Amino acid sequence: MSEFPERLIEGYSAFLTQRLPQEQSRYRQLAEQGQSPEIMVIGCCDSRCSPELIFDAGPGEVFVSRNIANLVPPYTPDSAQRSMSAALEFAVQALKVKHIVVLAHAQCGGIRAYAEEAAPLSPGDFIGNWMAMIAPAAKAVGPRGERSFNEYLTALEQQSALTTLDNLMTFPWVKARTESGKLKLHAAYFGVATGDLSVYDPATKRFERVAADKHAKAFTAPRF
Repeated sequence: MSEFPERLIEGYSAFLTQRLPQEQSRYRQLAEQGQSPEIMVIGCCDSRCSPELIFDAGPGEVFVSRNIANLVPPYTPDSAQRSMSAALEFAVQALKVKHIVVLAHAQCGGIRAYAEEAAPLSPGDFIGNWMAMIAPAAKAVGPRGERSFNEYLTALEQQSALTTLDNLMTFPWVKARTESGKLKLHAAYFGVATGDLSVYDPATKRFERVAADKHAKAFTAPRF
């Protein structure tokens, strides 16, 4: 066999002995009937922020699309190949999801690269060109001012998720289903170091923590 990562083989072996026996009937059902998730999560590629783990999702429950900094480009109906737009089209038009969650997170490398105006990693500067999409978010956040750099990054990470919600609404079929009440859009923010989850509340215009009491118990419970 080729030099396939041993860590993945070990993980698959654990899957065979632990999770698969519990989920086998569910997998068979999904294979026969197809998937019908009600929630799409647009997350970041960051290896620390797996939506399936954060939301304890089982097979077939969440349709996930991940990219650098959990962004969605504005609607551009041309012939260019746009994987994010294709995933969105399938989720909304084919699967008829009822919710789209943009899951931003702390310590996002893409956001930091934009804020630091990092040098391109290759002549193509794929990251730089992709991250140019958050320029409207940076404008909304404004200059760093008296904030620390980390506070500025947090504000930019959160505002970027809200800008992505705006971009989602440029897709005609997202806009139509949202305005008809068949689809709801959400922005959420995950703290990598703390495990906190906050969800944007349009009424307060703030990211509000969810399940804070359970989070407190989880972090104060004795560990043996």
